[in-house]
Amino acid sequence: MQISSWIRIFLAFIGSVLFLDGAILIAFKKIHIGTVLPLLLGLFFYFYAYFYYHVERFFFYHFRLHSIWRFGWLCFWAWLVSLGYFFNYLADNNAKTQQVPPVKAIIVLGSGVENGQPSATLAKRLDRAAPIALAQPDAKLVLTGGIDYGETESEAVVMARYLHKQYNIPATRVILEDKSTSTELNLKNSQPLLAAQQINLQQPIAIVTSDFHTLRAAAIAQKQGYRNITLLGASTPLSTRYNAWLREYFAYVSGWLLKEY
Repeated sequence: MQISSWIRIFLAFIGSVLFLDGAILIAFKKIHIGTVLPLLLGLFFYFYAYFYYHVERFFFYHFRLHSIWRFGWLCFWAWLVSLGYFFNYLADNNAKTQQVPPVKAIIVLGSGVENGQPSATLAKRLDRAAPIALAQPDAKLVLTGGIDYGETESEAVVMARYLHKQYNIPATRVILEDKSTSTELNLKNSQPLLAAQQINLQQPIAIVTSDFHTLRAAAIAQKQGYRNITLLGASTPLSTRYNAWLREYFAYVSGWLLKEY
């Protein structure tokens, strides 16, 4: 009896944390699987804790349903282990310091604009790219991203303005790819712009994105024919870090299942 009471307390606590995490971020219009799933899981855990004895009693007297219930929990724990492995991979990969070799171009992948300003995640990407661009003045800087919903300027334009204001990077260094709405299009639409600068996909190119996104971005780039890439991951703001990692988990798995790379 004492053990079950501790289980209920633990589930109620976890449920409350997950629910509040998802609810707060959704209230700030960050609506995606990385925020919706914690909210739903939080609700499930909270109500399971509240009705714990009723649920367990119901399944105890319904053997077939009880087996399905237990199998469902087994699948959940297996998924949780795989998620933990994915998070651990990201954490280990991001902890490694990476030397940036000389490159012909630096592509910065878009990540959203809010009220005419780079989102916190996008600002981190630009802050990661700027020192490299300043250290390698001959490298072209390709900024990618079209117009977000509710915005009037493309991500690329907003990114260029941020880099000029914060790092005094002149417009002559910048190439705007202002049509894309996804990672795949970021990289695809950048190709003719690179070609116009006599830069081919066999030459060294740096791709700057967020830490959680490097694995999938590299896979997409390689499929498109980029052969000499250096992936650079910018840190993700702590407030959205694990939600973003959770969303990326599903994006990477679905891309792999759909053979997108």
